[in-house]
Amino acid sequence: MTSPNEPGPGARLAQEIVIESAGDAATGAQAIAPDHAARPRPSLAPVARPIEPAVEPPVALPASDPLREIEQLLYRQSEYLDRKAWQDYIDLFADDGIYWMPVTPEQTDWESSPSIFAEDKSMMEVRMGRVSHPAAWSQVPMWGTSHVIGNVVIEAQSPGGWIVRSRFHMMELRRDDVRHFAGTYRHTLVRDAGGQLRIKLQRVDMVNAQAPYDYVLQVWV
Repeated sequence: MTSPNEPGPGARLAQEIVIESAGDAATGAQAIAPDHAARPRPSLAPVARPIEPAVEPPVALPASDPLREIEQLLYRQSEYLDRKAWQDYIDLFADDGIYWMPVTPEQTDWESSPSIFAEDKSMMEVRMGRVSHPAAWSQVPMWGTSHVIGNVVIEAQSPGGWIVRSRFHMMELRRDDVRHFAGTYRHTLVRDAGGQLRIKLQRVDMVNAQAPYDYVLQVWV
């Protein structure tokens, strides 16, 4: 039994235990990275979407280095597709240019058997008008793609012309669905009267050309 003047158990515990304050000592992430700071409270104000710079034409390169010029053409072509710059994309083709996607790798022409795509520039412009029309229900809500091009190899070369093989991978987001397409490009390239590279024939062999799809391809891969 304690005396009236003796502190109770709770008071004695408070006197015997000393808790040292950490003060301003760094803890957690700040102990590892002193310049670490908490994220600022997000603003409720709408954020303006940055304006993407235009895709500039490549700088003319000497004829002794055709591979680099060809690579820049292929990269620019995929950039036009991802930005939906349809007319710029079509303008990369020669006047008699063809975009062709066969059904199977064994297919040798687009006249005697059906193809997934077999379009000259006139048909490509018809497709452009359809997908860019304000009432095109298949294009609403907006969708997007991302292309990656690599393994560019010159297979054959002649005066003013090249046959080039490359690999591609395309991711497509449409509504809430993601699809992937991959395969081989084979470009037949020529120079126009102004010395610019143009696509005379683009053959697209998709690895998954025979795969089942919920909806058909709307634009070029």
